Amino acid sequence: QVQLVESGGGLVQAGGSLRLSCAASGSIFSINAMGWYRQAPGKQRELVARITSGGTTNYADSVKGRFTISRDNAKNTVYLQMNSLKPEDTAVYFCNANIMLVLAKTQTAYWGQGTQVTVSS
Repeated sequence: QVQLVESGGGLVQAGGSLRLSCAASGSIFSINAMGWYRQAPGKQRELVARITSGGTTNYADSVKGRFTISRDNAKNTVYLQMNSLKPEDTAVYFCNANIMLVLAKTQTAYWGQGTQVTVSS
């Protein structure tokens, strides 16, 4: 029904930048909040950044001032610009979106498959 396809992960040196993208496709009526989460080995998945359909954003304290989340509603796509990357940013990054399907009455949370971000020191 719905697919979230992420791209843009990779290996970068500390201080470098990466841009993640996540495109939603399928029988979509509307998308409410979209966000990025990450999970490092041995740790719980945590919220990195979130953006509502109206453009309101919130960030984890650890990434404020370095990461920027944005979205293109016409393309059903959310982005995460990551600057000044640190080794502690190394994790699998997951896209999340709250989507209402065509003919549905409620919205459902969908997840992408994850993309690896590795920051070397």
